[in-house]
Amino acid sequence: MSTTSFDHPLLPNVHNHEKLAIDSPNSAHQISNDSWFQVGIVLGTGVNSAFALGYAGIIMVPLGWVSGVVGLVLASAISLYASTLIAKLHEYGGRRHIRYRDLAGFIYGQTAYSLVWALQYANLFLINTGFVILGGRALKAFYVLFRDDHQMKLPHFIALAGFACVLFAIAIPHLSALRVWLGFSTFFSLVYICIAIALSLKDGLEAPPRDYSIPGTKNSRTWATIGAAANLVFAYNTGMLPEIQIFASPTYEFLDTKYGVKGSALACKNLAFRIIVRGGYIAITAFLSSLLPFLGDFMSLTGAISTFPLTFILPNHMYIVAKRKKLSLLQQSWHWLNIFFFSCIAVAALVAALKLITIDSKTYHVFADL
Repeated sequence: MSTTSFDHPLLPNVHNHEKLAIDSPNSAHQISNDSWFQVGIVLGTGVNSAFALGYAGIIMVPLGWVSGVVGLVLASAISLYASTLIAKLHEYGGRRHIRYRDLAGFIYGQTAYSLVWALQYANLFLINTGFVILGGRALKAFYVLFRDDHQMKLPHFIALAGFACVLFAIAIPHLSALRVWLGFSTFFSLVYICIAIALSLKDGLEAPPRDYSIPGTKNSRTWATIGAAANLVFAYNTGMLPEIQIFASPTYEFLDTKYGVKGSALACKNLAFRIIVRGGYIAITAFLSSLLPFLGDFMSLTGAISTFPLTFILPNHMYIVAKRKKLSLLQQSWHWLNIFFFSCIAVAALVAALKLITIDSKTYHVFADL
């Protein structure tokens, strides 16, 4: 592997991949200042996020009980393996890589840096869109329990969910500041899990036998199954493994670092920056969420466009490039097989997601009240 340098505004110029000292990158957010317990909570609540509420419909329904459970187990094992590959490259070439795009740029060059950043941004944007949609649908479901007058529709609740996200983005300058919120998140997650288990047991014991066969025609079931495969990947991955260590949302961290946001989070300049930049970003997200509120399709599209490449394809190839001289022919063949297999799955998932979106676009008008 060559020792050519890679220059970028956020990266120091590294001329020797075998340099012994570990360089610390520049970031406006905290790096390595949080406890292992807090990091563990973030990882746990990150995987068991609000999206878990939708997995029954977008994974278990199209796949069925057996295939759905087996798929989730396999997805967790494969995700763990891919994350291990990235973790092994965390400190590589004398540098600590706290950003996925930094690692890709260090190994491949500027083009890869930009491409990975684009994929990460697409991933984050689609995830944010899905969260706002899910929040809006949850608020609407709660509203309908008390008033089913159709006075307030889904776009209104999506706007409310988006506003709540804006307030949260302004109030939490970086993920290290989550602390007390992590406690609330963990508590409510446990409450939800307990309630869901209790109600499931109650319904299972009292309800009459149900038909759990996979719905739809043979053709529609095929596309739904492919889309569910992308959702399986989405369930355990965001393509952001290195970033979880600066505890920074990549988009916010990039903007804060680029524009030199420093000092107190309550300083007028910093507060105004978060209100305008983060508020504007989430406002656009909320608008698009109201425009096309197809949650499952967005999750499938996210998995196909960015999560598959970032989580499975790129880690295997980076590992080949970084460890080429230390890998046997069999080991290299194994990683190339993973690259080929997941590339095919990603293409199939992309086609399925676009087809599902096309079908839903014909079924529902813009700003639909689902």
